[in-house]
Amino acid sequence: MKKVIKFNSVTKRLPKHLHQFIVKQPYEEYTAQNQAVWRYVMRMNIDYLGKFAHKSYIKGLDKSGISEDFIPKMEGMNRILKDIGWAAVSVDGFIPPNAFMEFQAYNVLVIASDIRTIEHIEYTPAPDIIHEAAGHAPIIANPEYAEYLRRFGEIGSKAISSAKDFEMYEAIRLLSILKEDPNSTDDEINSAHLKVEELQNNMGELSEMAQIRNLHWWTVEYGLIGSLEDPKIYGAGLLSSIGESKFCLTNSVKKVPYTIDAATQNFDITKPQPQLFVTPNFAHLSFVLEEFANKMAIRKGGLKGVKKLIDSKNLGTIELSTGLQISGIFSNVISYENNKPVYIQTTGETALAIRDKELIGHGVNHHKEGFGSPIGKLKGINLSIEDMSPKDLEVYGIYEGKKTILLFEGDIKVEGEVITGIRDLQGKIVLISFKNCTVTHNNTILFQPEWGIYDMAVGKEIISAFAGPASVISFKTKVEVSKNKTHKITYSKEEIRLHELYEQVAVLRKSKTIEKEKLYLILAELKDNYPNDWLLPLEMYEQVINSNSEIENQLLEYLTNLKQQIKYCQLIENGLTLLAN
Repeated sequence: MKKVIKFNSVTKRLPKHLHQFIVKQPYEEYTAQNQAVWRYVMRMNIDYLGKFAHKSYIKGLDKSGISEDFIPKMEGMNRILKDIGWAAVSVDGFIPPNAFMEFQAYNVLVIASDIRTIEHIEYTPAPDIIHEAAGHAPIIANPEYAEYLRRFGEIGSKAISSAKDFEMYEAIRLLSILKEDPNSTDDEINSAHLKVEELQNNMGELSEMAQIRNLHWWTVEYGLIGSLEDPKIYGAGLLSSIGESKFCLTNSVKKVPYTIDAATQNFDITKPQPQLFVTPNFAHLSFVLEEFANKMAIRKGGLKGVKKLIDSKNLGTIELSTGLQISGIFSNVISYENNKPVYIQTTGETALAIRDKELIGHGVNHHKEGFGSPIGKLKGINLSIEDMSPKDLEVYGIYEGKKTILLFEGDIKVEGEVITGIRDLQGKIVLISFKNCTVTHNNTILFQPEWGIYDMAVGKEIISAFAGPASVISFKTKVEVSKNKTHKITYSKEEIRLHELYEQVAVLRKSKTIEKEKLYLILAELKDNYPNDWLLPLEMYEQVINSNSEIENQLLEYLTNLKQQIKYCQLIENGLTLLAN
């Protein structure tokens, strides 16, 4: 039976190409141990972060529908989040950066549906529901930060990637999946780690997406706010990590003011960060974002913008000074003096649009094989075609039924019979169609009559270049879902039995009755079969603490003995300290 995903007033606005990333939250698959992991992390974090996180954090937990006692359900979160204009959807681990950003642009948080295993309770390199729900969601209750996040998504989704960026995304996704799967072999993990390191060392010049991903990491994920001397935590990666939320405020971690320089500061998701950026306030985040956006091709356009799209080998868009938008995979650009682009070319399916709305009759079915057009002014004529009145067009031989020759700067020649022209709402001509048309650059043929009707874009310059299509309906698939799926953990009979014991203790806690005999039996089974499990006896001890009972003494002694194992010592000590307060 197909799992139905319910959309609300916020998620209904999402374009259809993003739906492919949304999965039904597998709530019934969370084990009682998963629930205990959530509870432990949340209680530790709330106790600590109440003092060291930004003041929005604790208030935001209530506003985002998050409880310390159980893993949140998407439906419950959404009922509460909609009051602040946001929503949440469940996804399978890391999704491509452009898609992640686009969700944010629509005021939607993407929340990885899996939860970290007990082995990675302090930190996991994989996105999980603790990181996403308990880290990201509370801070968006702050209106200024929420707007920053939305605006970041809006700008970030237009950032142009390099061809290597997607390869890096896939490598990091695979590494995070393998590291979180207890059934992964050391060889598998080491091989994936080496691949990530190899790519990190050979990325070349950072793309726009790589740089804006850095800005996202150093703010949304690992940001500090306030003064350098006494910063508070607001980044989700820190808010969701028991260990790093404490480590990050020590003198071992260098604190530097947050500036646009963070865009070129790379990071390693598998290690604690040795340096963090501190913003004085949330408004400063938006200031730096705008500073970076002013350097992006979406605002600069020009030859450099087209070249970024060509290098990306991915779907992108250029916008001309007339407002005409050309979306496709750009394969070539011819330039002229002073680095002026004079001809652009796409390969494969291409669509034309005006103001992000597909131009009727000019979708991918019409432009299946690509699109090419001169850009700029006619040679020796100061008046550009886009600025010509109907009378000017007639003077220069650009009218229906006229056989004409148009010689553009850069020696691009268009020779053919004008069929018609398309104008925008303001009456400006944006597209001219020809039949029996030949287009050349010096001796190179760019278009010939037997190829059919030639549609020529009108525009004296490229004012913008960005990732993705102008119109969301033009292409069936903007970004593909990764073939590397999150591994579903297969539990042994012994592990399933342990989870049953966790469930029994959870039921006892919820009933608010102390059943000592049951606790004795569970402790005996733990001693015999699960001598390394530390979290369940801690959950049991919570129920009998201060009861002056023999089971209380036995559980404390058992936990004290477990503390002799170095890897559990601090986790148990933290839990006991919290219960004692």
